[in-house]
Amino acid sequence: MTDLRAIRADLETRLTGLRARVSQIETDFRQPLDDDFAEQAVDREDDEAQDAIELAALAEIELIEEALARIEAGSYGVCASCGEEIAPKRLAALPACRLCITCAEGAESRAA
Repeated sequence: MTDLRAIRADLETRLTGLRARVSQIETDFRQPLDDDFAEQAVDREDDEAQDAIELAALAEIELIEEALARIEAGSYGVCASCGEEIAPKRLAALPACRLCITCAEGAESRAA
């Protein structure tokens, strides 16, 4: 049996960290540009990298929030596609996953 309390705690801890990261990135974006044009160029490159990190963090936040909702609804650990139980080892590795390995592999091959 899956320890939902431990999984919920881990997901909530990860969620808190991601939200803090996004908040810091947004704060950094609001900083005024340097007067030096060379520094501005470096800052712009950094902004592009930070933007990619922020988008990835926001996507992970969404997955974690969905996983927490599934825990509350009692459907955590059930594949959203086929309805079969997701293997505990898969949930341990990817606690926010919503698909069993078979359905996830099928979705990846269809997307390719």
